[in-house]
Amino acid sequence: MKVLLTSAGISNVSIRKALIDLLGKPISETTALFIPTAIYGIPNGGDIVRRVICGSLGDPFCDMGWKSLGLLELTALPSIKPDLWIPQLQETDALLVGGGDCQYLTYWMQQSGLADRLPSLLRKTVYVGLSAGSMIMGSFGTTHGNDTLPAGSDKSLGFFDFALHPHLDHAWFPENSLGNLEKLAATLAVPSYAIDDQTAIKVTDGTIEVVSEGHWKLITP
Repeated sequence: MKVLLTSAGISNVSIRKALIDLLGKPISETTALFIPTAIYGIPNGGDIVRRVICGSLGDPFCDMGWKSLGLLELTALPSIKPDLWIPQLQETDALLVGGGDCQYLTYWMQQSGLADRLPSLLRKTVYVGLSAGSMIMGSFGTTHGNDTLPAGSDKSLGFFDFALHPHLDHAWFPENSLGNLEKLAATLAVPSYAIDDQTAIKVTDGTIEVVSEGHWKLITP
């Protein structure tokens, strides 16, 4: 399994090198699919999706010079024939999973059937998460109060036995101060990685590596 869990995207040279290492080839020779679903779970999601794709919001993610870039909207998958999307999924090199609402993203990962396919898919495809897209791969996720989902819906997929807390000490997220995240981490039964937007977690077949040009902290329970 090859996974790159970012806070805000491919924000610096070190994270970009980590991505290329996982891909095993240049980005210009790589096909990618972008999953925007989580973004629709937060206010003004439609415009945010547009800005992420165009590269006018945040760090590089979709606008990195991929050989090709497609969209995979999870909410649409249950209503279309599998042979219309599964071959495209199997042939892509990188799966770009955007940020937003963890609970909304997890729900549609499960409802679409993609969550069940990830273990086999990620033997060759690289998973690249951004914020919520990263958080759901661990053992902890958050919600933006989405009341359209069934009560008790999961907030993460739990592929990894750690929690990820992105946007450490970010000006836009004052609740993500190190002190607050340490208090949150103390309530969890798994280790927590608090990472800023210049940091990512690289996982290669179970081996965890922190890639950073910024600040991060591993908090043990």
